[in-house]
Amino acid sequence: MYYGKVEICGVDTTKLKTLSSEEKRRLLCLVKSGDAAASEEARSELIYANLRLVLSVIQRFSGSRENMDDLFQVGCIGLLKSIDRFDLDKEVEFSTYAVPMIIGEVRRYLRDNSSFRVSRSLRDLAYKALTVREEMMRRENREAAVDDIAAALGCEVRDVTEALASIADPVSLYEPVYSDGTDQIYVMDQIADEGEGDEAWLEDIALREALSKLAPRERSIIEMRYFYGKTQTEIASKIGISQAQVSRLEKSALSSIKRQM
Repeated sequence: MYYGKVEICGVDTTKLKTLSSEEKRRLLCLVKSGDAAASEEARSELIYANLRLVLSVIQRFSGSRENMDDLFQVGCIGLLKSIDRFDLDKEVEFSTYAVPMIIGEVRRYLRDNSSFRVSRSLRDLAYKALTVREEMMRRENREAAVDDIAAALGCEVRDVTEALASIADPVSLYEPVYSDGTDQIYVMDQIADEGEGDEAWLEDIALREALSKLAPRERSIIEMRYFYGKTQTEIASKIGISQAQVSRLEKSALSSIKRQM
């Protein structure tokens, strides 16, 4: 897997520092410490170290017709809220908490800038549902199910579902997402299996983060094995070590990824 240089809003993502879980927690403690100078410095470091995470999230909305720089800035607002509201007493990774917050901020921006108009009552219900969902996220560190939101609001699940659907940003099934000059791939060609949703997508984010924390050789072995289908013997020949060494490094890398996720 190759992640090339990306520049957005003037930020070169290849030059951004990657923080370990321990470093993030240390900085979050400083943010909450009450020392104004240390808090501001730690906050800035956390923001820059997590810009790749914001970029990963907004790529999900690349078909929205909105300017990606604008979405990136909106996503950064969600990141700021995540830093300020993160509860250090909860046993949860910062990225696990931040991703839904960033998604929520981008969705709210797209909703408020939608060219479609829905009834005031439906929009009000949608706003209340989003407020409840964000509150549950802060309180329980999980994405609230529609049933939970409906129960909290005293509404029918169907009403909440319709309200949330009414403010979603629509995309045509015939929207082209790729073209090589001759053939085009449309949104309808990439509709996912019904069993996959935000949970699977969040797992993909977590996998990418876990891979980025591996040593270069281990990451290369995992990529060749699981993304390009190479055998251990082929990998050993390519990088100049024995097949037994490849096997040991692969097992070590997989254990590390499991711990991270």
